[in-house]
Amino acid sequence: MTVFLCDVSRPAVIADDDEAIRSILQYKLSMAGFDLTVCHDGLEAREALDSPGVNPDVVVLDVMMPRLKGIDLLRAIRRGELAVDPDVPVVLLTSRGREDDVLTGLEAGADEYLTKPFSPNELLARIEKLLEE
Repeated sequence: MTVFLCDVSRPAVIADDDEAIRSILQYKLSMAGFDLTVCHDGLEAREALDSPGVNPDVVVLDVMMPRLKGIDLLRAIRRGELAVDPDVPVVLLTSRGREDDVLTGLEAGADEYLTKPFSPNELLARIEKLLEE
């Protein structure tokens, strides 16, 4: 019996200013086969998403980051201001879980909105669901 392995690259951009959260995201997504670009703040993520040829399958953003908030970066993505596809699936992570915060994130164009603390397994399941659509 011959087994063929398919090495499918699934690029993703993650951005969070909290080192522990970045580590969790890095571990969970890399174990799921994602090729990650890891950013420490919103401005670094904006630069990554505005690079020529950038084509992530998914973007995971913390809402409250220094230098550029994730919600503002999401709005720039959706307005087509960056090199990335404006329809790329975006998941927002935040400690802000009030209804008006969630609605603001969804109205800005988030595909998913998870509050911290979050389950890494739930995050991965939501990402996989987004990528099936």
